[in-house]
Amino acid sequence: MPENTPAAREALAIEEADAWFEYLEAVRAQTRSRRYDEVEPWAWARLTQRLRLVEVERDRLRPAAAA
Repeated sequence: MPENTPAAREALAIEEADAWFEYLEAVRAQTRSRRYDEVEPWAWARLTQRLRLVEVERDRLRPAAAA
């Protein structure tokens, strides 16, 4: 996202929420089965990766706001 706009910040908020929903969907689908222990570490790693990317984008927006 090249510039610090309300749309850019909203897109990051949506991406963050989507990451959490993906995690919850993956984990909830497995709580009824015995595969939870297999799926949860993958889901957590995926969530962590996506949240890191969101944070990197937010950090790119911060200096633009200060300028």
